[in-house]
Amino acid sequence: QVQLVESGGGLVQAGGSLRLSCAASGNIFSTSVMGWYRQASGGQRELVATITRSSWTNYADSVLGRFTISRDNAKNTVLLQMNSLKPEDTAVYYCYAWGATVGNYWGQGTQVTVSS
Repeated sequence: QVQLVESGGGLVQAGGSLRLSCAASGNIFSTSVMGWYRQASGGQRELVATITRSSWTNYADSVLGRFTISRDNAKNTVLLQMNSLKPEDTAVYYCYAWGATVGNYWGQGTQVTVSS
């Protein structure tokens, strides 16, 4: 099993910044991709950003240029630096991990609220 624990969520004003952290533990040998998804109240879970073990990144168009994802393989940690936050960024943010042999894993989620 893989365990993912998020931290760093909170309440910020529009234009502010926040940094999310996800720590992975357990059987992570086959974990190839980690990243972040988010789900607004009443909405669907959607991709925010992903990063591979070799540090290839992918971003949703809505966050490109504002968010930066990074990964520390030695510490089994993925970070999401969020700048220029907008009210529409308000959501529960979920850490994600995937491996070809272990499948998908999700964290418990951390709330990010951006006020107008």
